[in-house]
Amino acid sequence: MVLTYHLFFNQIVLFLRFLHIFCAIFVILQPVMTILEKAYAATAAFVEGIPKTQRKRYGQFFTSQRTADYMSGMFSLPEKASLSILDAGAGTGLLSVALVEHLRNNGYHGQLTVTCYETDPKVLPVLTAILDILAAAYNIQYRIVTDNFLLEQDAHQEEYDIVIGNPPYLKIPKDAPEALAFPEVCHGAPNLYFLFWARSIQHLSPDGELVYIIPRSWTSGAYFAKFRRFLFQNTVITDIHIFDSREKVFDGESVLQETMIIKVRKSLIPPDEVHMTASSSSAFSDLRHYQVAYNAIVAPNEYVFLVTNEQESQVLTTLNRLPDTLRTVGLPMHTGIVVDFRTREVLRDQLEESAIPLFYSHHVRNGRVMWPAQQEGEYMVTDRKGYLQENGNYVFVKRFTAKEERRRLQCGILLATDYPQYEHIGTQNKINFIKCNTIEEAYGIYVLLNSTIYDTYYRILNGSTQVNSTEINAMPVPTHDTIKAMGRELMTTDDLSEERCNNIIRQWII
Repeated sequence: MVLTYHLFFNQIVLFLRFLHIFCAIFVILQPVMTILEKAYAATAAFVEGIPKTQRKRYGQFFTSQRTADYMSGMFSLPEKASLSILDAGAGTGLLSVALVEHLRNNGYHGQLTVTCYETDPKVLPVLTAILDILAAAYNIQYRIVTDNFLLEQDAHQEEYDIVIGNPPYLKIPKDAPEALAFPEVCHGAPNLYFLFWARSIQHLSPDGELVYIIPRSWTSGAYFAKFRRFLFQNTVITDIHIFDSREKVFDGESVLQETMIIKVRKSLIPPDEVHMTASSSSAFSDLRHYQVAYNAIVAPNEYVFLVTNEQESQVLTTLNRLPDTLRTVGLPMHTGIVVDFRTREVLRDQLEESAIPLFYSHHVRNGRVMWPAQQEGEYMVTDRKGYLQENGNYVFVKRFTAKEERRRLQCGILLATDYPQYEHIGTQNKINFIKCNTIEEAYGIYVLLNSTIYDTYYRILNGSTQVNSTEINAMPVPTHDTIKAMGRELMTTDDLSEERCNNIIRQWII
């Protein structure tokens, strides 16, 4: 009886899925809608029939109609007799439709050939029906390739003039076939979105253009360093669009990644400026335009800075002139050592013989490190050398902050003289620390990190709420002597406020 019930239930689910596909195709046949409207309505009907958990498993997030229209409008109008278009991971073909309509409506009369890669058999009937109508309306040729875009081995390495895409967002194992096929861009377990991007760049013809909607996670950090090197060895950035909201980009989806649209050109000659735009959502109703110098967006270390206004552009210009980094001045940031939930056997709630302080992010308060705070696990008893740090002069920085908090960089000074009775200390994994040789170094580093300009710089660099030590170590800083001089000035008062740090910064840097 149970088996019969399950078979009946599965048949109902299968019937409903086919019903949604039928509804999607039925929508396409309606005569009163534009082709783009039909494509979007068919997409919505198809998506409704596929559980969100199933789409998430494959990294599927379908583009909205307005986003597809905006992305297609980012392409320039090439002066060529024919154009080849690639839409990798095409889904229902919404992006291809928007792009063809953009080209035709703006006066391109040459031959258009569209190649769509799609491996999901459930969406293929919808994709085929949409492309059939598109071909009849605009006199284009198309083909649908059902091979794995990342693994197909085209001996002739076909090139495309235009590439448009909304690649799947899905992390895969480092030993997955797709990851092993791209050792030149992978570090650890990669995400499919930048593998699609890399593969598309390989297919892009000289001076060809690519527009992708992607997360912004690739812009900084060591994890994406190999990919960024590959990107800038082959292309230059010409346009970037930023969404202010994380949640209003993909219709009906809960996507917590910060998302952007980027356009690159297959060239090694960068433009003087990058055309930046921003909007609060994919409605694009409050679109803002501004131009930013290319070398302000693409740093010498190949980090990419996503500025949203002229003030942020000036912050980059000001700090990028500085000669050093924390590493070059011998004061690198590190991540706290002790992962408390894995080392419960060494933690203590109260002081006992041989116990030492274990510092957490909640001990960082108003520019100082205030310990203990009468919370659990603030003491540690261990002789394991890997857990022990010399008591000294430190600057602690919280690794995690809430998105709504005004400052991303929240730091505090710990001096060796604050707790002289302890030879060693411990740092919990949710703080970062900088070990300083002198008190003036600690105060000087605090001036930098507690200032408005450095907090703004880091927010431009990293859109997440996590403070990454690798990225902090890559930020430009003044010389070692200047850092110590700023520290000496701060030491003349008990005022550790952001305003006080800003005043000192203005004298030495700005």
